[in-house]
Amino acid sequence: MLDRNAMAQLKGLREELEAQNEHVDATVKGTQHRYGFAVTEDGREIFVPPDEMRKVLPGDKVAICIRPAKPVKGKQDKPGRTVAEIERLIEAGLDEFVGHIVQKGKATFVVPDLAGLSRWLFIPPHARNGVAPGDLVSCALLRHPIKDGKPSAKILKRLGDETTPGVENSYCAARAGLPEQWSEKSAQPLIDAASQCQPLEDSTRLDLTPLPFVSIDAARTVDIDDALHAEVTTSGWQLSVAVADPTAYLADMKNLPTLLAERGASVYFHGDVIPMLPEAVSQGLCALAEDTPRPALVCQMQVSESGEIERFEFHKAIIRSHAKLAYAAVDRYVTGNSDDLIAHANPLEALVQVYRTLRERRENHELVMEERREYRWILGENKQIVEIDGYEKLSSQHLVEECMIAANKCAAKFLSDAGAPGPFVVHQGFRQDRSEEAKTFLEKHRAELKDTPLDTIAGYRSILADLVQTTHEQPLRDMVNRLLSRAVLSETAGPHMGLATEAYTNFTSPLRKALDFFVHLQISACLAGDKTAGYPVDQLPVITRAIGRSREAVAAANRRLTARYLDKLKAEGRSQFTGTVSHVTSSGFTVKLDDNGLEGLVDLRPEEEKFSFDKWTMSLTSTTRRFKLLQGVEVTFTGAPAEGDFLALFSLVEGCGLKPPKEPKPEEDLAAPSAETKAKTDAPAGTETDSAPSDA
Repeated sequence: MLDRNAMAQLKGLREELEAQNEHVDATVKGTQHRYGFAVTEDGREIFVPPDEMRKVLPGDKVAICIRPAKPVKGKQDKPGRTVAEIERLIEAGLDEFVGHIVQKGKATFVVPDLAGLSRWLFIPPHARNGVAPGDLVSCALLRHPIKDGKPSAKILKRLGDETTPGVENSYCAARAGLPEQWSEKSAQPLIDAASQCQPLEDSTRLDLTPLPFVSIDAARTVDIDDALHAEVTTSGWQLSVAVADPTAYLADMKNLPTLLAERGASVYFHGDVIPMLPEAVSQGLCALAEDTPRPALVCQMQVSESGEIERFEFHKAIIRSHAKLAYAAVDRYVTGNSDDLIAHANPLEALVQVYRTLRERRENHELVMEERREYRWILGENKQIVEIDGYEKLSSQHLVEECMIAANKCAAKFLSDAGAPGPFVVHQGFRQDRSEEAKTFLEKHRAELKDTPLDTIAGYRSILADLVQTTHEQPLRDMVNRLLSRAVLSETAGPHMGLATEAYTNFTSPLRKALDFFVHLQISACLAGDKTAGYPVDQLPVITRAIGRSREAVAAANRRLTARYLDKLKAEGRSQFTGTVSHVTSSGFTVKLDDNGLEGLVDLRPEEEKFSFDKWTMSLTSTTRRFKLLQGVEVTFTGAPAEGDFLALFSLVEGCGLKPPKEPKPEEDLAAPSAETKAKTDAPAGTETDSAPSDA
């Protein structure tokens, strides 16, 4: 038995050892294995052994004790190795999630679709909500494993199974955390607020109903945002762009901008849409429907014969669309292939003229996005791809686009001149952290441009306008994409390098985009003499994140539809395709199929030959093969595994990408002619030899 002195010594030793441990807060990071990591606030990643990981889930905020790791028997220990022990849960990181149902014996589990979480979660009988194995579900955490390592979940909603039409869209929307469709209950506050407003009786609004506006959109579009009118003047044209004004009905809802920022924009899946605003408001009250008076925010521009916008005005107005015209019908009129729209000849003719003039000026003084072939997915009743059609953009679509860009530039200038805090769309062009790399790129490929300033509109325009030329041996415009930045939302005006314009914003789609709704709020405030923020500036990053989630959800749903379509073609015996290399990385490349525009991955890492990646030429080269951007390739579809989130995978057809054979170098002993060659060379004209006769 230990005496008091020994006990005191042991206690002191224990306290000394404990003092060497570190107690901090950290966030749990999962892996596809049983172990994980605890990420501290200063960025350290501390190993969490499997037994401790059983107590937590990825994203949990926990208090940990960092202590020296115990030596592993039979293994050489690493000096200074530490591990984390979970002391307590501060905040659970997992709330709602999606997954699929599996059965093991009589027990039901959900396999969460979460990066870093490979364990199944038990669903107790009372929380199963009638689900069956194979069902895709939305769940919530029911019991945290912090006490005994045994988590459980409950079913919130059955989304369907693999045979449910549109399940790809609903599942990916739920996985990305997108807001749900508007229900009668959730839409009612907006409907009630709108019913309290009578903008059509507002005498301060300019009455532009006599002006013969027309809308030009897809034939099935109902939530029409904009209408156009143009007329010839002595110095050019007056172009009027009328945009539906939902703020006329909803400006007094103080929490609405925050609600819309969380949605970001309407989300368009193939076969489904999650609208930003309830249809009762967007379509029933605001959309610029034919022959219906509507409140609108109107930009009237005086355009010169050279395409310059000499002056403009914004008006809160009431307009009436005199006709809803379809893109296809207007395109036939513009291209002279139909007189069906002769009743609208005067305004249409003026619109065509001003469109061509604006376009020509942008091509000569700004930047116009290069044309890309687009693809239309035709879905069956089961919301699966039946067919894919390729098409080029119509002239009528370019017409509307040009008018929208002109109005958006005016909106940005209006807000900038007023000193208002945006919102603006700013594009800085080349990434600041890649400026030296951009200079090297130019020096290698276009040495005459290497001294051109990268950070000015004129410099950026001259560089991009040069790189897009088709006379270059390599696709320089596509190669430079990795050095370019993304556009950002800002309360401070700045150049939009991608358009080569001093300032830019978006105000022409307020029924579908939160940013445009905010711009309407701010323009209305400025028109009323208030230059302070008319929208919640702090919500701009929220919009950006929401749009990012939406893009992620749509891309994920598209991967699933693509996988099923390619699987169907493969079952029909069509698995080999021609395509084009659309993106290159150090491990492989993305291929875009010529027939249907679908994309997938060619992974070169398993190849026996090793490939080297050259970022300056965006190419992968081995001893015998080479692949570069926009190169044509032949591939075979091999599958789209669920563990790769249904990304289509392709393998190369044998012989694809082979380098041309090198020309043999003449040997030194062949420098002098052989006796046979000399005999043939010395033969007199007309003498027959083994050589083919000359055509000369």
